[in-house]
Amino acid sequence: MDSVFRALADPTRRLLLDRLREQNGQTLRELCERLDMTRQSATQHLDLLQQANLVTVVRRGRERLHYLNPAPIHEIEERWISEFDKPRLRAISAIKNQAEEYAMTDAPTSVPTYVYVTYIHAGAEQVWRALTDADLTARYWGHANVSDWQPGSSWEHRRVDGSGKVDVVGKVLKAEPPTRLVITFEDAPDAEPPREPSVVTFLVEPYQDIVRLTVTHENLANEAMYQGISQGWPAVLANLKSLLETGDILPQAPWEMGRATHS
Repeated sequence: MDSVFRALADPTRRLLLDRLREQNGQTLRELCERLDMTRQSATQHLDLLQQANLVTVVRRGRERLHYLNPAPIHEIEERWISEFDKPRLRAISAIKNQAEEYAMTDAPTSVPTYVYVTYIHAGAEQVWRALTDADLTARYWGHANVSDWQPGSSWEHRRVDGSGKVDVVGKVLKAEPPTRLVITFEDAPDAEPPREPSVVTFLVEPYQDIVRLTVTHENLANEAMYQGISQGWPAVLANLKSLLETGDILPQAPWEMGRATHS
């Protein structure tokens, strides 16, 4: 965490993170325009933020889009806050957010793209299998992701509680094993009202003995969905990382930890 704290210690770098929090997925030019900063200066600060894993870069053609990566801040929160005074801090945060929401009622809102990056001590083929094998997803996700994973095929997010209920469906847009999987996330067929599907991209990048896994979730329906996946993806990926690195999932389902804190 030393590199994270060093990166956060500089007010200019905190301002860059604030700008990405307000509008994620900006190019270097867009960040420089908003901050009245030279490209050289912005690049130096962004390099340090990337080294601390606080910012990740996603290439789109010739453009390099910068995204705020919440993983290190999530780890700090889990280590320094969750075990101490999380319920009270959540209540204070809820009051603050509600006040800000009322103050900005008339302002136009946009739902940002969600990006999460984690590093896993495993091979690319192992990570790919964990993402596409129904039995493995059932272990770390609590749902079996069922498909033949061919472009154009459908996939289902099935419960493993014996009900066989499908909570999410979608289509496979791209499958390039073991490095890239793009799928749509759609409500179950009986969901009302239906909404336009969001899109999830899994990018698996090998680095010698480890893998960098980047999950990008785009075309989110609303802020509530963004908040939901902001809690869901870190929990699912933490369980995936534990399974691949230790052979077992975490002792407690990460998505249930918040509930336990309040009890």
